[in-house]
Amino acid sequence: MKKGSKAAPAAPSSTTAEGRRKYDPEETKRNILDIATQEFSAMGLAGARVDAIAERTNTTKRMLYYYFGSKEGLYEAVLEQVYGDIRALEQELQLAEMDPEEALREFIGFTFDYHDKHRDFVRLVTIENIHAAKYIEQSKTFKARNSTVVKTIEDLIARGVAAGKFRDDVDPIDLHLMISSFCFHRVGNRHTWGAAFGRDPSGPRARARHREMIVDAVLRYMRRDG
Repeated sequence: MKKGSKAAPAAPSSTTAEGRRKYDPEETKRNILDIATQEFSAMGLAGARVDAIAERTNTTKRMLYYYFGSKEGLYEAVLEQVYGDIRALEQELQLAEMDPEEALREFIGFTFDYHDKHRDFVRLVTIENIHAAKYIEQSKTFKARNSTVVKTIEDLIARGVAAGKFRDDVDPIDLHLMISSFCFHRVGNRHTWGAAFGRDPSGPRARARHREMIVDAVLRYMRRDG
């Protein structure tokens, strides 16, 4: 090794004492990303501490940098993962096998449930918008990965139009915006909404009512008969 050069941190040995689990680099990376998701969503990019993430994952700050390059690199990886998770689950819905109206109902319900359950995702999207999408735009896979949802909605609309059920003047990205807006707002703005009106829109009592309301609103908008 040349003088002054830095060696990569050695990964833990795969030869372990009896009863100890062997080191799995992919599992370690997944664990880091899961904990980093919680840290970044709670503290933002500026407030998140790599030391805190390392401590909670039983690894080292040096190892985190080895895997992700920098704090910003780790943040970008978190964004890629959370967007990748929702896109992957959308592809498992098998909407093409359903009647178009039922498929749209399923897609809206899924989007509602995902935002309601994965509040880290909502917070991270809000944080990245504060940064004007600076970090996610550096991703080489982000746009291609998100194109899948547009194709899904495009195909769904086309099937509904062909069946005489949906109006034929709706852009798929506009419909995605409408659905996402309804589902995102009630979670992302719940604190200010609650302060203003004394109701938590993401509370369990309101959840079923809001889900039905949003599904019904989008379906009414899409139906050919208005």
